[in-house]
Amino acid sequence: MATVVFADLVGSIGIFERLGDETAGRFVTQLTTALSKTFEQHRGRVVKLLGDGLFVVFPQERDALEACVAIQKRLIDKPVYPGGTGSPVQMQMGLESGEVVEIEGDCYGDAVNSAARLADLAGAEQILTTQRVRDALGPLPHLQLRSLGPMYLRGKSETTEVFRVDWRVERDTDATVMGVSLFKAMAQGLLELATAQQRVKLAPLGERLTLGRATASSLQFNDSRVSRLHATVEWRSGQFVLSDASSFGTWVYVGNQSEPVILRRTECYLVGQGRIILGCDAQADNAPVVQFTVKT
Repeated sequence: MATVVFADLVGSIGIFERLGDETAGRFVTQLTTALSKTFEQHRGRVVKLLGDGLFVVFPQERDALEACVAIQKRLIDKPVYPGGTGSPVQMQMGLESGEVVEIEGDCYGDAVNSAARLADLAGAEQILTTQRVRDALGPLPHLQLRSLGPMYLRGKSETTEVFRVDWRVERDTDATVMGVSLFKAMAQGLLELATAQQRVKLAPLGERLTLGRATASSLQFNDSRVSRLHATVEWRSGQFVLSDASSFGTWVYVGNQSEPVILRRTECYLVGQGRIILGCDAQADNAPVVQFTVKT
């Protein structure tokens, strides 16, 4: 048994386009090398570097999770800017445990495949894992694992119960107690939601937006797959949070990811840009689509 982590750099294509192949390649190599050291400090073995990411194996679930959280916190506390400008680096991570077979230094197995799929599903600054890891971890007073519901991971015929690691819990609590947001980098953020006919914006501390079939909704849809109050978007503890309140669920595609985060009476952060599909997935006919963009 082993625990597998895939950690991917968010928006690497944009970094290469902006900096050029040589400069971006040097930056990404330096970044992944530095992150490798953090993983190794938590008993992780870096199996390979994946261009804009890392594939790491740990002996225990807790070591793997603590390493992932340490890296996410490090990138928040000490932001790294590609080329010294633009948006800071963000990572998306997937974590799974199970039987792993090692052949000539490489690792194979269902846990490896699942961890890679979870990393693909994760949004920026997110860590996704499974029921198996949650059960093995036991009580975690400093963290919360929030269920995102059953999801189909690519290549699997059965659903997997996916959990998001809410690693910001202590930070959010401190911010509330102090009465001061610790997410100052997002203070000037602006969320824009748009359909073919409608467009709304939400600023930090602005009024909550509603998406649904009801005529009073901020974004209104005339579609039977959309509930009267289908979802809400609000600013909470330095992030834009999308909450599903519907009968059929909400599909969230972050960036250019082909696999969605599926919300069923759960929630997720909106970061960067992507699509929100109400009541069905993106492949459905005439799917009710909302484009989202977080501008900083």
